[in-house]
Amino acid sequence: MAMTTPEAFERGTDTFNNHDLDGFAEVLDDDVVFQAPGGIRGEGKQACVEFYGSWMSAFPDAHVDVQEVHFVDDVAVEEGTFSGTHRGALHGPAGDIPPTGQSVSVDYIQVLRFRDGNHASFKLMFDQLAMLEQLGLIPEPAAAE
Repeated sequence: MAMTTPEAFERGTDTFNNHDLDGFAEVLDDDVVFQAPGGIRGEGKQACVEFYGSWMSAFPDAHVDVQEVHFVDDVAVEEGTFSGTHRGALHGPAGDIPPTGQSVSVDYIQVLRFRDGNHASFKLMFDQLAMLEQLGLIPEPAAAE
């Protein structure tokens, strides 16, 4: 019997936080699609595992804290905070960012769709500028006077 949408959501979150890519792959639909900031798009289980695995490699202590999740039929809208320490190369559309050793804490929103108890799509949104500031790659804006 297929997992319910809340069960599948919880399983996906647990596998990410435990850095269990094999377990993560088990909750993905074969034709899963994903989108992330910077024009990142992918399709298929392997591409999705590689994308999330690259974040786990770049942030070996990566963790998400889910503040709110709202379910409507086969859709989950998640509000959370990603945190981790940048200790590996972060792969992005503009090239790789070498490790900075800096810690980040970035709020995100993710819209997930499920099919037969599996993750069918992800659309991840977060403030890239805030993350780059926390990594020390761009200066933080000056305070208004």
